[in-house]
Amino acid sequence: MYGIALDLGTSGFRLQLLNLRTGGIIKTVMTMKHPLPGGNVIDHLGFAIQVGGDSAHRIITHTILKMFDELQVPLKTISKITVCGNPIQLSIFQNIEIRDLAYAGKNMQKRLGIENVKRGLKIYNGNEIFGENCDLDECEIIVLPSIEHEIGADALAMMVKTDFVKQKDIAIVTDYGTNAEMALKVGDRIVTCSAAAGPSIEGQGIRCGMLASPGAISDVNEENGYWRITVLDENMESGKGDLINPVTGEIIEKGEVESKGITGTGVISAISLALSTGLIKKLPELPNGKLALGEKIALTDEDIAEAGKAIGAIRAAHLTLLIECGVKYEDLEYMYMSGASGTYVDAEKGRAIGLSPVFSKKIVQFGNTSLELAKDVVLGKYELEEIVELADRIKADHIMLASNETFKNIYACELAYWTEGMQKEMYNFFLESYGMPALPHVDYVPSIEKRVTKDINDAGYEGLKIIKDLGMIIEEESRGCLQCRMCERECPENALRVVPKNGHIYVDYTAHLCLGMSCKRCVGICPAKAINYRQIRPVSTDQLIA
Repeated sequence: MYGIALDLGTSGFRLQLLNLRTGGIIKTVMTMKHPLPGGNVIDHLGFAIQVGGDSAHRIITHTILKMFDELQVPLKTISKITVCGNPIQLSIFQNIEIRDLAYAGKNMQKRLGIENVKRGLKIYNGNEIFGENCDLDECEIIVLPSIEHEIGADALAMMVKTDFVKQKDIAIVTDYGTNAEMALKVGDRIVTCSAAAGPSIEGQGIRCGMLASPGAISDVNEENGYWRITVLDENMESGKGDLINPVTGEIIEKGEVESKGITGTGVISAISLALSTGLIKKLPELPNGKLALGEKIALTDEDIAEAGKAIGAIRAAHLTLLIECGVKYEDLEYMYMSGASGTYVDAEKGRAIGLSPVFSKKIVQFGNTSLELAKDVVLGKYELEEIVELADRIKADHIMLASNETFKNIYACELAYWTEGMQKEMYNFFLESYGMPALPHVDYVPSIEKRVTKDINDAGYEGLKIIKDLGMIIEEESRGCLQCRMCERECPENALRVVPKNGHIYVDYTAHLCLGMSCKRCVGICPAKAINYRQIRPVSTDQLIA
């Protein structure tokens, strides 16, 4: 019999097939993007609310079943699945109430009748999630508990799978991603918060960006006055890329691994190196407006600003945790980094630009703790009561950053720093004017320990399979369409097509490519107002072919 560990990440899904008898990993499957339209968790939530939870649930479960197909084992032989992720992803997966996640205010929740929604541990039969006739009627699905409405089971995982929960010194742990969950531990007290960093931290929202996968630039280093590019190979190991002049784009020496794009850690490394070498004299301005990193791969001023907003949100959240809990900067001992970005990033380069507190004394890097916890639960290494008890203990202390004045003031400084070139001296001046301590000057390098070399340290003896085409479109009838196709040309992701059929005109959006609620440029450009992005339905590409 088999088990499956499933991580529903904001930028993509990952699962592992496990042998329940031996405890071994057989195979890993991952998607290159999230199946729902949008680049971040708020986009996914907005889409699900607007088109309906049933439609969003169908898209997600269709994608997971497509991932199951890649395992090439009969579904009847899968007896247990454990699912980990943030509250929005887990709620859509379960097809339960999601509106409370969009409306934090108690009065609004009361008017909508959605008060006190419980997101604790849930156990389902396979058919309850994936529908009848899916051959999972004998399968138990365990959905791990969330902590707060914006702090999910993935945050619980980062605390459990690192040393954080047992740590006696003051420590921060962060799962780096589009929604950066983090926690501060002071004695027995654990305080949580979540920073909506945005997709650039994982390489999305960047012109040449991509997730951490084969062909992604993950690091950049100076070599003989030029830049040596590090590229992830087919085994997700660091490979030698081109040696390049970042200003002119001239390739000095061809590398051993070809680059296809750049992931978030590569962006962070490039920014840090450009700042330390003086190529960036004023943020976010680059020499000639770009940094060349390979053939047809470059970072622009806009990319730097976009990444800066994400880094700034994370730094502001870290500082807010410390200030709100009365912890002096210099008392922070440990910084735990998890997730793909936390794994592949050069910790010292990230620290230099604010991805982790510059004053932390020890940095420990982990991999995908969400997938690891799901795997351990499938294999029975944790009692479910133990997981529930820890989640309940953490619930008491949570900071809502959206309504926190400390965070708002610090993030205003971060925006000015990253997008307007505000100097560090002025940054500190504003912090002090808000009644907060200035960032200290630090002349030491912390100890850095990297526990794993890859986000997923063991992909199994059958290796890693990456799914790029998720096989789902969302379709909208376009009444009054002129077939001018301006919407097709306007789409920044080339995600939609105008399709005449059966006497009607439809707009078909490739779901995982569409930017969703944060874009809707197709709606704005349509001269006939024939697109509203509301009355849409999910359709698998198999149905279209049929």
